[in-house]
Amino acid sequence: MATALALAIAVTTATLTVALDVGDRLEKEFRSLGANLLVTPKADTLPLEIGGVDYRPVDDGAYLPVDQLGKLKTIFWRNNIIGFAPFLDVPVQWSEAAGGAPDAAATAGANSEPAAAAHVILIGTWVRHAVRVPDGTIFATGIADTDSWWRVDGRWFADGAAECVVGQNLARSAGIRVGDSLAVNAGGHAATLAVTGIVSTGGREDDAVLAPLETAEALAGRPGQYRRLLVSALTKPEDAFSRRDPGTMTPAEYDRWFCSPYISSISHQMQQELPGVEVRAIRQVAEGEGQLLNHVSALMWLVTLAALLAAGLAVASASATTVLERQAEIGLMKALGANRSTVGALFLGEQLLLALVGGGVGYALGIALARIVGQAVFGVAPVDRLILLPVVLFLAASVVVFGSLLPLRRVASVRPAETLHGE
Repeated sequence: MATALALAIAVTTATLTVALDVGDRLEKEFRSLGANLLVTPKADTLPLEIGGVDYRPVDDGAYLPVDQLGKLKTIFWRNNIIGFAPFLDVPVQWSEAAGGAPDAAATAGANSEPAAAAHVILIGTWVRHAVRVPDGTIFATGIADTDSWWRVDGRWFADGAAECVVGQNLARSAGIRVGDSLAVNAGGHAATLAVTGIVSTGGREDDAVLAPLETAEALAGRPGQYRRLLVSALTKPEDAFSRRDPGTMTPAEYDRWFCSPYISSISHQMQQELPGVEVRAIRQVAEGEGQLLNHVSALMWLVTLAALLAAGLAVASASATTVLERQAEIGLMKALGANRSTVGALFLGEQLLLALVGGGVGYALGIALARIVGQAVFGVAPVDRLILLPVVLFLAASVVVFGSLLPLRRVASVRPAETLHGE
C-alpha cells in the first residue's frame, strides 16, 4: 500500500509542480511568437490599410512621442512587460545605389531623387534599443523581444546606422543581396542604406524594407515620433471577471481586477501612463493562448485526480486485505475490553503513518519527475515548491482516510466470540 501511495503522490507532486509552473513557461514561449498588445494614437484618423500596409500620407493622422515609452516600465505590472517595439511606416521610392555601402552619416535630408525609382514601404523600428525608464534604469527592447522568431540571413541593422534589412520577397524579385546599397527617397528626404540582411517573417515585412526608427523618422519628417507600438506582455487567461467594465466594479472588485495580470488590466494601466493612446489586445493571439493554457491546466488537474483516485482504490484494497488477515487480532483486542473506537483509531493511526511515509517518499520522487518532465518539455526544470510538501501530505492522508472507510466499518462489525472460535 505504501508503494502504491508513494507512486500516486509522486505523480501528483510532479503534475502539481508542472501545473503551477506551466502558465509562466507557456506564456514565455508564446511571447517568443509575437506581441499580444497593439498601441495606436487615440486621435488617429481612419486607417487606410491594404494587406497590412498603411497607405495614409505620412503627414496624415496622429503620432506618438518615442521619449514617453519608458513609462511602460512604471506600471503596476511592469515586470510582465517583456518587450515593446515602435513602428513607423514610410512609403518611399528606392533604387540600387552605386558606390557600395555608405558610412553611418547617411544622406538623410538630401533633396536628390534616385533614378528609375520603384515604390516600397520602409518600416522603421528597433531591433535592440536602450530605453531610459523614469527611475533611471535602462531597459533594452525591440523586435528581438517582441518578434524573436523572425529570421535574418545576414545580420540585423544597428540602431542609428545607415543600414537596413530587406524582406525576402522583395529581395528575390529585385535581386537584392546582402552588401548592396539602396537609395531611398520620401517627400524630398533621402538616405542611402547598406543592406545587412534578408529578413523572413511570413508577414508584410517580407515585401518591405526594415530600417532603424531614426531613419524612418528622418524620411517622414517626424523626428522622435512613431505611429504604432507592439507590446509583448505576460498575462493570465481571460475569464468572465476580466471582461467586465471597470467602471461598473466596486472598489474591492476594481482592486482585484487591477492587481491581476489580465490583458485588459495591463492595457488599462498602459493607457493611464501613456495619455492619448488606444491599447487593444491582439485577440487572435490572446484568445488562442488563453484557450491553450486552460486546456493544458485542465489536463494537469485531470492527471492529478486520476492518480489520487488510483491511490484511493489501492488503499481501499490493501486495507480490506489487512482487516481480513487480522480478524483474530481484532477479536482478541475486543475480547480484552477494547471498544470499536479504540480499535478503529489504532488501525487508522497505522494507515496515517503509512500515508506520512508514502507521502514523503512520493514528494521526493515527484520533484525528480517534475524536473525530468520540465526539462524535456520546456528545456528548463520547474521551480521546486516546498509549499507543496504539506499539501501532498494532506492529500495522502485524505486518500488513506477515504480509502479506509469501508474496511474500518468491517473492523467495527467484528464479533470477538465468533472470530476467536474461528467462525
